[in-house]
Amino acid sequence: MELTIPSMSDIKRAHTRIARHILQTPVLTSHSIDEMVGASVYFKCENFQKVGAFKMRGAVNAIFSIVPENRTKGFATHSSGNHAQAVALASKMAGVKAYIVMPSNSAEVKKNAAIGYGAEVIFCEPTLKSREDTLKKVIAETGATFIPPYDDPAIIAGQATAAKELMEEVVDLNVVMAPVGGGGLLSGTALACHYLSPKTAVIGAEPELADDAYQSVKKGKLMPAKPPVTIADGLRTSLSPLTFEIIRNHVKEIVTVSETEIVDAMRIIWERMKIIIEPSCAVPFAALLKRKEEFKGQKIGIILTGGNVDLEDLPFGKSFAK
Repeated sequence: MELTIPSMSDIKRAHTRIARHILQTPVLTSHSIDEMVGASVYFKCENFQKVGAFKMRGAVNAIFSIVPENRTKGFATHSSGNHAQAVALASKMAGVKAYIVMPSNSAEVKKNAAIGYGAEVIFCEPTLKSREDTLKKVIAETGATFIPPYDDPAIIAGQATAAKELMEEVVDLNVVMAPVGGGGLLSGTALACHYLSPKTAVIGAEPELADDAYQSVKKGKLMPAKPPVTIADGLRTSLSPLTFEIIRNHVKEIVTVSETEIVDAMRIIWERMKIIIEPSCAVPFAALLKRKEEFKGQKIGIILTGGNVDLEDLPFGKSFAK
């Protein structure tokens, strides 16, 4: 099957399409963090995006690229949280119903938010097979259109707009870093850099306990994920053929980090920048801290992907196996 890789024109059209439905999030810096890592770090704050995550970009682009007469039966997806909220709100904006299949172990804050945006939430077992099987039943019963979490050119083009905005605001970045789960954001980021700033290296970051992307790139073929038990709940998904193809061609490397490194990085951003980020969001900063000697004196862009945390279950003070 031929894979459809978004072009620069696709990304520009996506940006125009979604502009009035999303927020152009700020790029923040921290002098203390710059001193800590010995580099200039620019954080693209998608934790301030609608629904609290970058996922809003892809969901809005995918839904509003469909003509209104084909939206009437609503939209459906499966997601552990942020994509669920994005599809729920984007569907509400489009005036139609959303059906969201969520794993039973999804964070309470993300479950409640999807319901709050008016979606009908259907819970399933926390496995990819259960997600997909449950979604098939929902679509068969409702006729809703599937909005994939990441394996879709419209989703990837939408996610690419975050990096596009970052590079338009901060020129001559040496590196852009983003986390990787299913690979929609990292794929979009890699394409945006490839088209707009080909000298900028793109680096993915992934939990050691959910390192299928790292293993796939290392071995040159899609590798099945081991059961993901990472605190970074947004990164428990696996690459698709489309995201893998883009990542292996346009991402310099993928760095893996431990659970302790994720929580430590998350805490530093909370403490030094006074902003809320979720564990998945901290993964690329954890990778930068781990490898900071390699990046001294450089201009580093990091996409802070989301800020949806369950305040009743914060990880600070807990111990994790290294």
